[in-house]
Amino acid sequence: MSRNILVFDFDGTVALGEGPVTAYAEEIAARAGNRLLPALTEGLGAPDDALDAYDLIARRSREAGVGDAVLSAAYRASRDRLAAGACRVFPPRGLAEFLAGVGTKARRVLATNAPLTGIPQALEQLGLQKAFDEIRTDLGKPEGLAALLDDLPAHSRVLSIGDVWHNDLAPARERGHATALVGHGSAPSEAMPDMQAGTVAGLYGSIEQWLRQESASAPPVRQEPTTAR
Repeated sequence: MSRNILVFDFDGTVALGEGPVTAYAEEIAARAGNRLLPALTEGLGAPDDALDAYDLIARRSREAGVGDAVLSAAYRASRDRLAAGACRVFPPRGLAEFLAGVGTKARRVLATNAPLTGIPQALEQLGLQKAFDEIRTDLGKPEGLAALLDDLPAHSRVLSIGDVWHNDLAPARERGHATALVGHGSAPSEAMPDMQAGTVAGLYGSIEQWLRQESASAPPVRQEPTTAR
């Protein structure tokens, strides 16, 4: 088994598009009043100090008096819509081919806080149903990612790839692993990714270079950011 491990986030990393998060907002509005919908979905691409668009919508909902029980029910309903194919998602360009090509060089892990509901169907829609060696759902990042990393064999070389520094990358960096940040939004000042691009498609060359490194102690590959994150 390869000691190289690629850990991919799902929403915003492997699955692109605002379909699922818009469904979440719509389900909240359907339960709490459709008047909320414009306020919930405005400016989702720039989530200010929120972790991501889901967090931004949840914060706005709570400010409007929506309780956590409603938010939980709305999220479950949005994942049901994803499972039914009612939320449009699309993959980064060429991701299926890239993951197939690195399958002999690295273990490919999908690690997400999302429940299993909708994930198999979405992966099929994305053409990625056979792209991962392991799928971990309901992970509870960042703590759950930290636990996953701590359970790996000591000789493992890990590259964690995601769009939320705090959840997807910080636990990996704290353990000396490589990180790759994707997306076009803002990132916290403490974010120090080893690679960065607008989408995973912009990282293929850097990931391949990282996989070719023979020593776990070799310095990580750095790619100059092409976006203001």
